[in-house]
Amino acid sequence: MLEKYKTVYTGGEAEIIEKKSRFIGTVRPAGSEEEAVAFLEEMRKKYWDATHNCFAYVAGERREWVRAADDGEPSGTAGRPMLDVLLGEDLYNTAVVVTRYFGGTLLGTGGLVRAYSRAVQEALKACTVIEKCRGSLLEIETDYGDLGKIQYILGQRKIPLLQSAYTDRVVLEVILPVQGEGELKKALTESTGGRARIREKGNPWYAEIGGQVKIF
Repeated sequence: MLEKYKTVYTGGEAEIIEKKSRFIGTVRPAGSEEEAVAFLEEMRKKYWDATHNCFAYVAGERREWVRAADDGEPSGTAGRPMLDVLLGEDLYNTAVVVTRYFGGTLLGTGGLVRAYSRAVQEALKACTVIEKCRGSLLEIETDYGDLGKIQYILGQRKIPLLQSAYTDRVVLEVILPVQGEGELKKALTESTGGRARIREKGNPWYAEIGGQVKIF
């Protein structure tokens, strides 16, 4: 099972000019082939008068869907170089369309490869790229006497606290990478003499975005 992967959280757009040809790169998140194809159709409608709308995408948590197309450019000069940029950045669930308005000057095979690659690179710079982790969502119930010990363990391991409730007992909700769950449970049990109650609440994907944890 995949435990973490890089993807775009918010899409981005950038434009470059190469010998009077405009290359507009647009990147979007795409978790499935259907989403990637819908995005491509949206760009084709938006840039209906363009010379080419070339695309590439990698979708699925195991990259089940990987495609690229040159849309009339010489074979191998657009779609594949665009896909190589996505794979080179180790991205998942990401789609890109590069729209070209021909400027009247032929770029040659090498020039096209460089232009399409750079358009994707520039568009990615305008995106928010995140690392999604498969998490263990845990609820920790404790009495006030053991709270300090638990807070120390969580702080030492930089485990984010999602929410807390203070009544006659304290309930903390935390999330951490799945591979760290066993070690955390052991540390909490040993430090509290088994008094802390730990409940598993699932294994969602999560990421830190702007200093905040987001559950997906």
